[in-house]
Amino acid sequence: SLSEQDISIIESNCRGKSNKLGFAVLLSYMRCPGIILPVDEYPTDKIIQFLSLQLNIPSEEWLKYGKRAQTRREHLSLIQSIYGYRMFNNQDYNYYFNYLMNISLQTDKGILIVQEFIKDIKKYKILQPSINTIENLCSEALMNAEKQIFDKLTFSLSITQKDILDNLLNSKEKSNVSYLNWLKQSPKSVNSKSLLIHIERLKFIKEINLHKDIGKDIHQNRLLKIAREGRQMTPQHLRDFEESRRYATLIAVLIETKASIIDEIIEMNDKIIGSLFKYAKNTQSQKMQESGKSMGKQLDIFLKIGHALLDAKETGEDPFSAVESVVSWEDLAKSISDTKDLTVKQNFDSLYFISDKYFTIKKYGAEFLKVLEIHSAPVAEDILKTVSILIDLYDGKLKKLPENIPSSFIRKRWEDLVFTENGINRKFYELCLFSELKNHLRSGDLWVKGSRQYKDFEDYLIPVKKFTEMRDKNTVPLDVVLNGEEFLSQRMRILSKKIQTVCKLIENNELPDSSIINDRIKIKPLENTVPEEAEILGKKIYGLLPLIKITDLLKEVDQWTNFTDEFIHLKSGNKVEDKNLLLTVILSDAINLGLRKMSEASPGTSYAKLSWLQAWHIRDDTYSLALAKIINKQTQHHFSSYWGEGKTSSSDGQRFATGSYAQRTGTINPKYGSSPGVQFYTHISDQYAPFHTKVINVGVRDATYVLDGLLYHESDLQIEEHYTDTAGFTDHVFALMQLLGFKFAPRIRDLNDKKLFIPEASTEYSALSEHIGGTINSKKIIQNWNEIVRLATSIKNGTVTASLIVKKIGSYPRQNGLAVALRELGKIERTLFMLDWYMSPELRRRVTAGLNKGEARNALARAVYFNRLGEVRERTFENQRYKASGLNLVTAAIVLWNTVYIEKVVEYLKEQGEEINEELLQYLSPLGWEHIHLTGDYVWNNQIKLKNGEFRPLRNS
Repeated sequence: SLSEQDISIIESNCRGKSNKLGFAVLLSYMRCPGIILPVDEYPTDKIIQFLSLQLNIPSEEWLKYGKRAQTRREHLSLIQSIYGYRMFNNQDYNYYFNYLMNISLQTDKGILIVQEFIKDIKKYKILQPSINTIENLCSEALMNAEKQIFDKLTFSLSITQKDILDNLLNSKEKSNVSYLNWLKQSPKSVNSKSLLIHIERLKFIKEINLHKDIGKDIHQNRLLKIAREGRQMTPQHLRDFEESRRYATLIAVLIETKASIIDEIIEMNDKIIGSLFKYAKNTQSQKMQESGKSMGKQLDIFLKIGHALLDAKETGEDPFSAVESVVSWEDLAKSISDTKDLTVKQNFDSLYFISDKYFTIKKYGAEFLKVLEIHSAPVAEDILKTVSILIDLYDGKLKKLPENIPSSFIRKRWEDLVFTENGINRKFYELCLFSELKNHLRSGDLWVKGSRQYKDFEDYLIPVKKFTEMRDKNTVPLDVVLNGEEFLSQRMRILSKKIQTVCKLIENNELPDSSIINDRIKIKPLENTVPEEAEILGKKIYGLLPLIKITDLLKEVDQWTNFTDEFIHLKSGNKVEDKNLLLTVILSDAINLGLRKMSEASPGTSYAKLSWLQAWHIRDDTYSLALAKIINKQTQHHFSSYWGEGKTSSSDGQRFATGSYAQRTGTINPKYGSSPGVQFYTHISDQYAPFHTKVINVGVRDATYVLDGLLYHESDLQIEEHYTDTAGFTDHVFALMQLLGFKFAPRIRDLNDKKLFIPEASTEYSALSEHIGGTINSKKIIQNWNEIVRLATSIKNGTVTASLIVKKIGSYPRQNGLAVALRELGKIERTLFMLDWYMSPELRRRVTAGLNKGEARNALARAVYFNRLGEVRERTFENQRYKASGLNLVTAAIVLWNTVYIEKVVEYLKEQGEEINEELLQYLSPLGWEHIHLTGDYVWNNQIKLKNGEFRPLRNS
């Protein structure tokens, strides 16, 4: 748009209408996109009309402009002189070569580098050079950055180390597997044998003795990219690389593989320790069942003795004779002995039985402790000292435990087992150590060098210096008051006012659809709000939807969205040429059919082709970007606005049983029975768009992963309010939701058991006295405010993933300052929410409706994921993630396709003269699948291709 100053300059420097319009066009192109309009190129009619309207000049005048080349040159020179634009020169080339090389050290995505270049030169009013110049500049920067990365990774290598790296590409003795592929293998099962094999892998990498800081000065994105490429390549491909690239690639693979192995070793130990506790609990339960019969018998004997003695007292009979009349002295002695056996502590504490499995730990314990480089915070120093003592015992440097053993980590439950009349029980001491080692690694009091999941807590956060600079410059990316006292004062005022409002409503018996009876809040259940007419309309609409095969549906959705363009090659960045092959791989993930079976069900494909395409094109990031295209299309579609604005969402976990090899990777949650499984945790918008999914452990609370979906999706959705069920909340999550700009509304079960917290003790809140659990520890929040904001900033900036840090904070000891302060902040937010829940039937309806959409989406997902009994059978977590992503993408495609055709049916019915009540459309759902053929051969019909704007005929229309 031209400013008044622009128009004044044009009027002052140009004669004639065509010259004025031409000057304006040249100026506009210099501003955006920052180029000189080529002589042989014409601006769009839209631009000409827009500028001519502002100048009040007929648009046809443009055709008269530029007949004198001199005039055009003078105008270009004048614009550059007045507005400060200039041409790109050799000096700029040299400067931007170094500038872009620094960016290329962070990413190898050419499009991002070009965008950064254009953005920066525009800032300095430098006009864009030719396309060839830009391509050459970016290409040179990329090549030099890559060379610099390779040099950094390889400069410290000795000849011996190079020989070892080359040998990684050779086969192991008596095996067809190369050393490199052996290192990359995941554990086949969770037991001491597999753990020892994995420890051997870690020792193998450590024995290469790479420099301790190797890879640390390379941006994580580039290192991961090189490692991913290396992991997908065959040994032969790697041999063909020139030396520098080969060694650099192998080192990147080793760095990433080492971190994965360390984390897997720790997680396997976690599961083994967990299985020991489970064994002990089951054994105790079994013993109790076995002793139940004996216990009943002894109780019967002593009951008879009791009655006999009472009768003897009444009659004056000799008590000994009375006892003898019931049971012989010999049987009584035996009964007392049997009863004594029943009262031993083992029968009441399962921990006693854990020593039965001591040798499970003994098999790998020494190697486990020696191979991991464990460090500690002061609170866990005794654990580290004990680790050192045990290593000396295992190595024979010590013959027995020292008298003054470290013991501060021994919890009360273990004390009687560890400290006995005969001294320290070594078995229980070691078992206690391994149990506490697990707990402290989870909480972050212990960390392991080289790990990703178990590193020093400080390493997860933005450095203090950088955060201080951000705070001082007011660039903290959070919409919160940075002064802790001011922030807290605001929230406390809101809290105090809201509590007073609720108390007044209770006193006046005016709480909407709820009341306090016997000090317990009673909330009226929500009625079904779906009118019968809406259900009838829904059936009619679905009866008219076209019958379609899932293959044709995916092709049609791709035609609308081009989501397949996002599955670019890992190395080259090229799109997939054979889209049918790509869609076959995606569908294989979605319907839970392995690639081998899928190749048999898809004529014209082969397992080799599908496997190659999966290796090079299927990744978390490509799935995420492809999903975003479908979600954005759903969000933009007019009809989806009947269901919501796209500003609210819900999330829920859907459990899938694990079968075959995957059983060993699944976990057991008593809530779902005794069989192992995993959860696909999915976020869905109010417009039914499933915009994020993640594979999670069924033993971990859903709340850990709520923020991930809100922060890490690639779609254009701007979620403001989010719903979960009870498992989706903790006080920590309440706090972080508020700090990160989301309104959190979980449906909390057993609401009466959850206490409210008030700013300070007061008699003003007597109507809620039975529901108040205490006061907010304001002092603790203010003391730790900077650390709270640094933590939230680290999550927002992507320095650490939300789920990882939520898990760490949740595992922290209760006395940890940051964890306590964040929990106190969460109590404020949870109390505010609970008060809103008491007062607002509309909030309760909104949350319930949102959660119902998620549950309905889960039913669709279950129908799609039907092969192999609906079980997850992939052994590796990576392949499990791909299954979840494929399933989510296909369900999103079904939702979009249904949305488009539901609208077509509604339009058709209106054309047929049927009166449609617009109010009923909000109750329709795009989650039906009866009209979609999910089974059979998966053939991609290239003959049927709809033109742009063309749709399938409706059924019976």
